Amino acid sequence: MTRLTLDHVSKQYPNSDGTSSNIIAADDISLTLPAGEILAILGPSGCGKSTLLRMIAGLIQPDSGQILYDNIVLNDVPMEDRGIGMVFQQGALMPHWEAGRSVSFFLSLRKREHEVPERVQRISKITGIGMNQLMRKQPRQLSGGEKQRVSIARALTRDLRILLFDEPFANIDGPLRTEARVELKRLLNEFPTTAIYVTHDQTEAIALSQRIAVMRNGQFDQIGTYQQLYESPRNLFVATFIGTPTMNIFEGKAQDGQWFGEDFGGFPIRSDLTNGTRIKLGIRPEHMHLKEDGVPGVVDQVVPYLAERYQLVEVWLGKERWQLTVPLNQKIEVGSTIYCGMDYTQAHYFDSESELRIG
Repeated sequence: MTRLTLDHVSKQYPNSDGTSSNIIAADDISLTLPAGEILAILGPSGCGKSTLLRMIAGLIQPDSGQILYDNIVLNDVPMEDRGIGMVFQQGALMPHWEAGRSVSFFLSLRKREHEVPERVQRISKITGIGMNQLMRKQPRQLSGGEKQRVSIARALTRDLRILLFDEPFANIDGPLRTEARVELKRLLNEFPTTAIYVTHDQTEAIALSQRIAVMRNGQFDQIGTYQQLYESPRNLFVATFIGTPTMNIFEGKAQDGQWFGEDFGGFPIRSDLTNGTRIKLGIRPEHMHLKEDGVPGVVDQVVPYLAERYQLVEVWLGKERWQLTVPLNQKIEVGSTIYCGMDYTQAHYFDSESELRIG
């Protein structure tokens, strides 16, 4: 296992529309990943996740900064000694090779073909599927999930130092995706290695990683455990990006040590804030509730979440719209008026200009 360090790494690309401004894929990123840790990188499309992963793999070069494996600059590590396994979204298997040849290719180059059956057997035992049957098939004969299993097996038959995943299950449907995620977790426990998992799926990030890095516009907004990101978001973007259902946001301002919005207000806030300072209040739907003398709102939508044992109710009043969770046995009709309150002790406050959280 390898300790990975990113030291002020940046990467830009020319803008395809012909303008002088460049597209910033990575903007002065620094990160230390201890040996054996699994980090998930979450972020919207185009934020730079895949570019960063390819720089770590050595597939593209940063414009500035360094990537180090165990304090050795990546460019100084011979290609054959880097020990990088990479699993792509499409599997990236050789189309005219049987799966077994793809899986054994690394060891075959090193005259170690005899090690392949034992490793495949270990993988098959952990995943609970017949990997040996897949080894005789070409990619066109494999389903999307089978291709990814072969791709992961190919990565695990290397002498791994770092394992990189670029949204490997993005093209797999729901139930199979859940199954593949469980299998991968078992494999990472059996074959421990330093790993980075790029995804837009929060469930995968939570299930597979120790820490999560939220990425936006080529930078990490915040890195921490899911609980840290959920309970103590650094800024408005992290607060609204992490968590399902999404956090409610209300516009308002500070006045005499209290926060006041259009429909809710009178909540204590930092007393040193200048009166009139524009402040956004964020609160998650589970911290809003029905209240007899609360704020009235017209029900626009009711979505039951049977497994989670609640219904998500969307409400509007004037220009404001919010969501709250209500027990399944509570009858709520679309078009009716309900009265809402919030547990203001669970609210987060963000400066409207900088969008940073206010302590």
